[in-house]
Amino acid sequence: MKTLGTFIASLLFCISFSASSQPQMQEENSTTIKKETAQILVFTKTMGYRHKSIEKGVETLVKLGKKNNFSITQTEDSLQFNAANLKKYDLVLFLSTTLDVLGTEQEQAFKEYINKGGNYMGIHAATDTEYEWPWYGKLVGAYFTSHPNDPNVRKAQMNVVNKEHLSTAHLQDTWVRTDEWYNYKNINPDIEVLIYLDETSYEGGTNGDNHPIAWYQEFDGGRVFYTGGGHTSESYDEPDFQKHLVGGINYCLGR
Repeated sequence: MKTLGTFIASLLFCISFSASSQPQMQEENSTTIKKETAQILVFTKTMGYRHKSIEKGVETLVKLGKKNNFSITQTEDSLQFNAANLKKYDLVLFLSTTLDVLGTEQEQAFKEYINKGGNYMGIHAATDTEYEWPWYGKLVGAYFTSHPNDPNVRKAQMNVVNKEHLSTAHLQDTWVRTDEWYNYKNINPDIEVLIYLDETSYEGGTNGDNHPIAWYQEFDGGRVFYTGGGHTSESYDEPDFQKHLVGGINYCLGR
């Protein structure tokens, strides 16, 4: 009887321990899932032309984040570029920013963020930004110089030259779409080009055969992705463009 009593007591203890430990295990699993959700700071400050598509772009990124395990925080406050705040984010994304959007102290904080392994992504007018800061020009990969006019939005063909990247794996060899096509200057020779724009397919190109429109690189400690698309609000409704953006984000996050 003593042996049976000992067995029953042990069994009851195990059941009690298992029940009491379940909430803790669930809490730990919940914490793990939360940590896996990447935090992205989307910067939309403009000191020059402001794209009407910015709000649609942010809205789309928020929706894509819910499906792809990343969370979006939007800001137009350059003072958010400080060491304490930036370290909260896995990626900083410049969405059609224009001209001089950061002060000297904010520039230094952002550079240190990249140097410590932070990541950067630029969409469309991110290349129309910080012309007086050469480091940024090398980071983003090029500077905007011009685009076609009358009309500025045109249909063009792009040639996908790297389909192994996360941002282009879903695309065919050629990608035809309508957008505002930037011409570039000071193209960083170290960028890895993913897509070239075919200037024979539209009027207004000035870069000739060397006209990259999407690229990536590892620069000064961090991962970088840029795409020239995204001028129009309609861009953000295109499934292929959405996958292109998610692929660029996942590359920057090291996924």
